[in-house]
Amino acid sequence: MFPERMRALRLGKKLTLNELAQGLNQMQARYIKKAKTATQLSKWECGINTPSYLDVRQLAEFFGVSADYLLGRGYENFDLAEILASNAEVEFAAKKLTASEKSELYALIKGFLYGREEQAKPKKTAIQLELGDLDE
Repeated sequence: MFPERMRALRLGKKLTLNELAQGLNQMQARYIKKAKTATQLSKWECGINTPSYLDVRQLAEFFGVSADYLLGRGYENFDLAEILASNAEVEFAAKKLTASEKSELYALIKGFLYGREEQAKPKKTAIQLELGDLDE
């Protein structure tokens, strides 16, 4: 799980392995003394080697995620509608969403889901309508 999440986070920020190594090496992490290399990071992404706890911590700080997330722990179930409707801070791709953006996302998701439900319902034909009208 770690290799996939690390790769997804790196690609999500459109970083090469060299750029990620440079970014990590520029961090002011007092607990990390050894510089990272693109080769080392590639081995982590491929699952050949495993990073230390401190390396995972530094990656989590760099990407703005929890170490639990990087290590594959899942999230508890939550209702996205409640989160979008609340005053909780919500981020998407490291960008904090405004209240207006959260509201728009809520409307888009709701329209998408309910629109899909409507499309799945069978449509009544003219004959079905006429027969149904006789029953009333």
